[in-house]
Amino acid sequence: MSTHTSERIDLPVKGMSCASCASRIERRLNRMDGVTATVNYATERCAVVYDPRLAAPGAIVEEIEHAGYHAELPRPGHEHDHATHDHSDPALRRRLLLSAVLTVPVALLAMVPALHFSGWEEVSLLLTVPVVFYGGLPFHRAALHAARLPAATMDTLISIGTLTAFAWSVYALGAGQDTYFEVAAVVTTLILTGRVLENRAKRRAGVALRALLHVGTKDVVLVSDGHELRVPIDRLQVGDLFAVLPGERVATDGIVIEGSSAVDRSLITGESIPVEVVPGDSVTGATVNTTGRLVVRATAVGADTALARIGRMVSEAQSGKAQAQRLADRVAEIFVPVVIVIALGTLIGWLISGATTAAAVQAAVAVLIVACPCALGLATPTALLVGTGRGAQLGIVIRGPEALERTRRITSIVIDKTGTVTEGRMQVIDVVPVDGLPEQELLRAAGALAATSNHPVSIALADRARTELGELPRVTLARAIAGVGIEGVVEGRTVRIDRATEAPPELEQRGTVSQVTADGHTLGFVVLADTVKPTSAEAVSELRRLGVTPVLLTGDSEATARLVAAQVGIERVLAGVLPEDKAEEVVDLQAKGETVAVVGDGINDAPALAQADLGMAMGAGSDVAIETADLTLVSGDLRAAPDAIRLARRTLGIIRGNLFWAFAYNVLLIPVAAAGLLDPIFAAAAMACSSLFVLGNSLRLRRFRSLREVRP
Repeated sequence: MSTHTSERIDLPVKGMSCASCASRIERRLNRMDGVTATVNYATERCAVVYDPRLAAPGAIVEEIEHAGYHAELPRPGHEHDHATHDHSDPALRRRLLLSAVLTVPVALLAMVPALHFSGWEEVSLLLTVPVVFYGGLPFHRAALHAARLPAATMDTLISIGTLTAFAWSVYALGAGQDTYFEVAAVVTTLILTGRVLENRAKRRAGVALRALLHVGTKDVVLVSDGHELRVPIDRLQVGDLFAVLPGERVATDGIVIEGSSAVDRSLITGESIPVEVVPGDSVTGATVNTTGRLVVRATAVGADTALARIGRMVSEAQSGKAQAQRLADRVAEIFVPVVIVIALGTLIGWLISGATTAAAVQAAVAVLIVACPCALGLATPTALLVGTGRGAQLGIVIRGPEALERTRRITSIVIDKTGTVTEGRMQVIDVVPVDGLPEQELLRAAGALAATSNHPVSIALADRARTELGELPRVTLARAIAGVGIEGVVEGRTVRIDRATEAPPELEQRGTVSQVTADGHTLGFVVLADTVKPTSAEAVSELRRLGVTPVLLTGDSEATARLVAAQVGIERVLAGVLPEDKAEEVVDLQAKGETVAVVGDGINDAPALAQADLGMAMGAGSDVAIETADLTLVSGDLRAAPDAIRLARRTLGIIRGNLFWAFAYNVLLIPVAAAGLLDPIFAAAAMACSSLFVLGNSLRLRRFRSLREVRP
């Protein structure tokens, strides 16, 4: 399939009862020309990448319908409906309620001899009929549907098992033998209970992403020609001005035009401390304006906003499958027919051994019920659902299970210096006057001249001067001297700022040194540096604790790179690397046997991110870097990198634990059931518990704690 022409749709699929259903749909769709599909049983979604020249969305839906399931095309403007799907089914709860009310007396009549009045078995028959044929109708309907394909699913096992127990009990009642109506009733009720609890757990699993996608505003205050008008959010267009009052959410992504405030970005980045914004700063939709009034120019709306992009990336990640889950799906596909054969073998074996028909039927029914492969289908998607949702809450977007699998092998992490370890902007770290000149006089002259230039060094110097001195003197005859510095007249003196040639060595070791002169005489020196983020050292320490060796990568000089590396605790430095050579440095590390992760934020980091075994893009960076990476760290806090590795490894560990216990459950209990040591009622309870165990184990990821939560 030609990737450059491919498109993607995400379809809701109804009627799946286990992993084998998902595998059947997936296999059928993947046989279509130009179609690659992944079906997620837990989220009841089908992610399809297709070539529009070879396949159409309508044909894909028809193929799912022909497979015996129901699908529908997404409605325009409802791209994330699946994220809000709550897995609730009122009809299922009604069936459970009725079944439970009727099953209790059936079970009591069977278990308490004192209640064996004349005709109690006939009463049990009457009470069991609605349980089996109304409460269990979804199972029987799905089993019949599968039989027409022909195929076999989990519902096939449940339907055959409960109907066999019911039919044998009806026969036994007429023949004057012991009946097992309680088996048919209790098994149906327990499985219905398991389904309802499973749906509830799925709702809890998806709550993080639903919360993320449902925080946007419903209306916005448009600002036009000095007038303000509150309108529905869908009226907002790119380029429009809108006001954000204190306490309101920012309506969409934009640039601050007027006002200043502190913006709470915790929903998007996971950072608990609000960030100060002023005119020229960017703000993200769904963040909260805490103090001042802002006027913002919209730069993106609807599906193009950062929030929508995060939602799409998380949703796509949740539709993926780990390699272990693909193996589980293949097992589940052949598992049900094999179980039916085992159940028949159990029935025949018991009859040949001379056991009663009742004992043989009971053992066969127990095999059918206990073997339902529900847990296998839930193992990976539920962990992904919770893990990626929790990541989204913390500003960590995981692209899919492939990224999870690569995190456990990472041995080195290459970290871009500028904007990742450091703030990405120059700051004055020292002002050193000479010949007893007051520091404020040096700063006054240098700051005034620097205010006439847009060079990063000049901007930093002017900001420091304004902060300390307030209003600065006027400058006349200001001019830039190419490759040297700037010059102008300040309060009658010709002031010049250029790169220092005679600065003390101890200053040059601290950063970039600028020399300030007036009428040819040196007033002093200003030391500037791209300051290290206050959390970078902690992030590096945590990476080491995780067994990952940090490597600092920069185009700066060796001396500057070593200075920054020493501040954060990095020993390995790759300095003086040109943007086009960054990927080559990653290749060199890989050639030495390293499994390499790369953290970067710029366009020039994209090749290195793509070359890396695991790419991590800082979300404050370029779109190219973000689209290239396996994980996106929405915040600019480097501590998100070890957080991402910890979360990815934890999620992968949960997936593996789920799959182990799901397999172990079936491997252990099928022989026990075949040996007649497991009552069908306990088999049903065990089957339901296996699915709930997988869901509960996955939900533990909701308690994952970020370093930024523990130490803001």
